[in-house]
Amino acid sequence: MSSRPNPIQWVAYVYGAKLPDSQYDWVRNDLTGRFATPRHLIRAQAAFVPIYLALYFGFPGEWWIRALMVLLGALLAFIYSIAYKDQNRVRRLMKHGLGHSPLTQRQQAAADVAKVKYEAVYASRRSGA
Repeated sequence: MSSRPNPIQWVAYVYGAKLPDSQYDWVRNDLTGRFATPRHLIRAQAAFVPIYLALYFGFPGEWWIRALMVLLGALLAFIYSIAYKDQNRVRRLMKHGLGHSPLTQRQQAAADVAKVKYEAVYASRRSGA
């Protein structure tokens, strides 16, 4: 069983660091396992915490105006993290030597089942041609 990263390793992982080989199973599950998308969104938002703090504390004004500025930045970061979820997954998988498929484990299982069904239906046509 692979170990989980400690908090310092996890923060480094959030910013793109490669984890040790002993944690590759954890990385695979993190990127392709159950709840991979919510974990991706949390990881992406965690990377922006310093920017959110700078936006809130770096500008003068009422607290609610600064809070809305942070909310606007968080929404923009959320939209971009959703838009580039698959590219980010592939980059992290490749960095750890775990393949290059953007599919989660559930999506890969469904694709494998669809392929078997497709081949069962069209196998006779291919062999007869």
